[in-house]
Amino acid sequence: MNLELPILAPSILAADYTRLAEQIKACDAGGAQWIHCDIMDGHFVPNISFGPKIVDAARRSTSSFLDVHLMIENPDQYIENFVDSGADLISVHYEATRHLHRSIQNIKKYGIMAGVVVNPATSLQNLEPILSDIDLVLVMSVNPGFGGQSFIEKTYDRLRKLAQLRQQHELEFLIEVDGGVNLKNIGNVAQNGADVIVTGSSVFKAKNISRRVEKLQEKARQGKELIV
Repeated sequence: MNLELPILAPSILAADYTRLAEQIKACDAGGAQWIHCDIMDGHFVPNISFGPKIVDAARRSTSSFLDVHLMIENPDQYIENFVDSGADLISVHYEATRHLHRSIQNIKKYGIMAGVVVNPATSLQNLEPILSDIDLVLVMSVNPGFGGQSFIEKTYDRLRKLAQLRQQHELEFLIEVDGGVNLKNIGNVAQNGADVIVTGSSVFKAKNISRRVEKLQEKARQGKELIV
């Protein structure tokens, strides 16, 4: 997969579902490479979002990479459903998965990318046994469950630590951030090591979605250029 880093991944959790195809196409027009789908079950997190049918609707609206983030209990039970709906990458939470290696293998057997998600209070050291088996680590920069939350500043330290672990182990997994990213902080997020940056409200609440995507990507690239 040919990637231009950093990647902006607009989260359709914040979209207007009555205009979903239109708004996804506006993201495409702005140059977004990925579309992020936040799946919530009301058990692992205190909110319910959507399921495979909305992911399928997103798939039929775009040729962009579909990044599916499962914030659910028993994720293995539903992986095939989201693969069938068009997911290109599925990420499962470290905190929600009893047998993480098995879950990663379950995703990869379908020929798609696999990622692991960590909540703000979870130590990154817990991921070391799995890092060589995954394509992406998603670092939550808010407590998962609701859109529109404020970015947790400690996340910058976690991004740098994760980049160090990647270099130390000579690995190539992508580092993704989700939660509270906006025009004011996206440059710092990229500068501190994020390869993939999820934005929800900042994109879909804008008057002109395409222009907002362009502006966010511009600021993210400026931040990435400052990495020494």
